[in-house]
Amino acid sequence: MTQIQADVRPDGDVHASTGTTIDDVLAELRARREEFHAQRYVSPDFVARLKQIGVYRAATPEHFGGSPLSPAQFLRLIERISTVDGSAGWVASFGCQTSYLGSLPEETLAQLYADGPDVVFAGALFPVQEARRVDGGFSVTGRWKFASGCKAAEVICVGIPGDDSTSGKPRGALVNPADIEIVEDWDVIGMRATGSFDLVLDQVLVPEERTFIRGGVPTVDEAIYRYPTITYAAQALSVVSAGVARAALDFAEEIGAGRAGITGAPKLADRPYYRTGIAEAEAMLRSARAYFFEAAEEGWEAALEGPVPDRVNAHLRLSAAHLARVCADVVGKVTSISGTAPIFTGHPLQHLLGDALVPQSHAFLSPAMYDAAGAVLMGQPASVPAFR
Repeated sequence: MTQIQADVRPDGDVHASTGTTIDDVLAELRARREEFHAQRYVSPDFVARLKQIGVYRAATPEHFGGSPLSPAQFLRLIERISTVDGSAGWVASFGCQTSYLGSLPEETLAQLYADGPDVVFAGALFPVQEARRVDGGFSVTGRWKFASGCKAAEVICVGIPGDDSTSGKPRGALVNPADIEIVEDWDVIGMRATGSFDLVLDQVLVPEERTFIRGGVPTVDEAIYRYPTITYAAQALSVVSAGVARAALDFAEEIGAGRAGITGAPKLADRPYYRTGIAEAEAMLRSARAYFFEAAEEGWEAALEGPVPDRVNAHLRLSAAHLARVCADVVGKVTSISGTAPIFTGHPLQHLLGDALVPQSHAFLSPAMYDAAGAVLMGQPASVPAFR
């Protein structure tokens, strides 16, 4: 693994010592996104480009040579990528999910980062599958869904059952990609190029030290591990929708506004309902986005001092679920006022609408998060499991 020292600026731009910048990478993404969508996954060589701008060291602790970004910095980076292509943003969002691994034994973490802080991670945690205890670990068999980014992953995590020693919490098991069969059955409209294929394992031995309790206590005390791991994963997926919504509004304002109807009606920009709708959509996106990043900043400030309080985490989860839902509404609104053009195959809004529907459908961002956050804000236990 090539180690690349990156200078991360507060505005989210990342410049690596190789001379690679985020603008370089986004230009390549614009040129290749149709290629990725045709094959249904982001190519490993492009994931290597994401590695060059620091995506896959964003959640690596300093203890292992990392330069962890604050969540808000990382989320802005994912938003920029997603504005060009939602699928690439979704795959890049897993750069923060190595924080899931914080409860691994310290020795295992050291092995994971032995070649440097840039590790490409993918996971397929559900449905939790069979794991039979054997000497030294587990024999793991099963089929897992939605392994986004698995074609380029250097380490893959699958979900296995917990037991009395984990207080019922499920485990994650780290598996060598060479031991996994990838079944390419991902054929969807939204987030088509995420490569969210199925993973199949047949009696693969996973040493116990390469398993961890999901949501367990981290073995290294750094802020990046104190920030709630499931919450961070939810935020990283949600912010993809903000990039997609931004792309839809940019299209509507810069290109769609000049389109005239086939009936000879005034161009869209001359129609009051279109101007009003675009203005409302801008206000919706900017308001939800402001709450989202405000909560992320507050959460990081708390993590720098110690454990993140439950009320702070509730705002993190609520703002993430709310952003995903609002962004889907924004893209739907833009599409609905854009006349007949979006019904044609290949129209940009058709593609963006499909992408916008995906984040809000994820279990981490479901409508149940509103109830759970409300319960915590009123001093009650969260009404869903794994809320932080």
